[in-house]
Amino acid sequence: MMTLETDLPDTAAAPPPPADELDLFRAQHYGLLAVLLRAAPTRETLDLASRLTGSGSALGRAHAALAEAAVRADPKTVEREYFRLFIGVGRGEIVPYGSFYQTGLLQEKPLARLRGDLAALGIERAPDTVDLEDHVGILCETMAGLIDGRFDAPPGSDRAFFDAHLAPFVVRFFADVEQAEAANFYRHVGALGRAFVEIEADLMALAA
Repeated sequence: MMTLETDLPDTAAAPPPPADELDLFRAQHYGLLAVLLRAAPTRETLDLASRLTGSGSALGRAHAALAEAAVRADPKTVEREYFRLFIGVGRGEIVPYGSFYQTGLLQEKPLARLRGDLAALGIERAPDTVDLEDHVGILCETMAGLIDGRFDAPPGSDRAFFDAHLAPFVVRFFADVEQAEAANFYRHVGALGRAFVEIEADLMALAA
C-alpha cells in the first residue's frame, strides 16, 4: 500500500501517467487515508507510513512530512490524539461524517443518498461496522475499491461516487484536520489528504 513514489500531476496541464499506473496510485492513496482515518494507527501502520517518499510537489512534500512524523510518532500518543480529534467525550474536535459536514447533523439526506448509491453498486455495510457509511475513512475505502476493481462496478463509478459523496466537503474536512488544535501527527494526514483530493478533483474535472 505504501509504494507511492510517483506524484500525481499538480496541474490540469500536466500529462497524466498511464491509466493503470494512475489508478494504482489513486487507489493506494485512498487506501492509506482509509487506514489512518478509520482508527488510530498501529506501530506497523506507522512503520509503513515512514517509508513514504517525497518530491518537490505539494503532494510529495506532504508525503515526506507524514513519513517524518510517522518516524517520530509514539502509537499510544497518536491513539490519544485520534480520540481527541474524532471521538472525544461526547464529540471530538472534528466530526468525520459527510452528512454532518454538509448539513450540521448526522444521518441526514446526504447519508440517505449515499446508502442508495451503495445499494445500486451492490456494496453492503459490514455487519460489525460501527461507523456510519459516510465516515470519511469508509468513503476513502469505497473509492479505493471502486478504483482497484474490488467492487464489480461500471466504468466511471469512481468519478460519479467522488462527485456525489466526497467533492461537496472532503477538501474542507482535510483542511480542518490539518488546522485542528488537537492535531499533531494528524495535521500531516490532513495535509496529505488535502493535497491529494485537490489533485483528484482536477483529474475528475478533466475526465468530465
